[in-house]
Amino acid sequence: MIPFILTVLLAFVLYLLLTAGSGSTGVWAYSEILIGLILACAVGVVARNFLCRHRNYRMINPLRLIRLCIYVLVPFFVEMAVANLNVAYRVITGRIRPGIMRVRSDLKTDLGTMMLANSITLTPGTLSVDIDDSSGDLFVHIINIEEGEEQKALLRAGELFTVSDLAAWIRRIAE
Repeated sequence: MIPFILTVLLAFVLYLLLTAGSGSTGVWAYSEILIGLILACAVGVVARNFLCRHRNYRMINPLRLIRLCIYVLVPFFVEMAVANLNVAYRVITGRIRPGIMRVRSDLKTDLGTMMLANSITLTPGTLSVDIDDSSGDLFVHIINIEEGEEQKALLRAGELFTVSDLAAWIRRIAE
């Protein structure tokens, strides 16, 4: 029953966010809320086992959700800004040495690995290409590999980022 309730709540909140402002007098019309509840229940029936596949409910903790919001608004945003400047510099100067490196994340959960891979991909100049399922290592395409780094067998996830260690933040959120 918990997976159904969580899926319905998530689907309903997303629906309300997407339809905000649809009401003529308020934020939502009553009919819009009713339709949202019906659709959220339908999504809950169909997708309850997908969202809560492993019966791991740690992300319900409000403290983790607050950490997630802080992560997106502060360290991830700063890393993206710095990476944008770095990529602009590399494009203007032509100082590019692209390559693929193996990155050790040391994250224990699938959610943590997925968050790190997405954070890497969303950061300009890097792209998560593959994940080694047995070790959880990521294969990352990097726009500029420094001299001597290509000799390393693998990088630590913290070495990819210049300002803060996003893997440590993700560990606090997802594990």
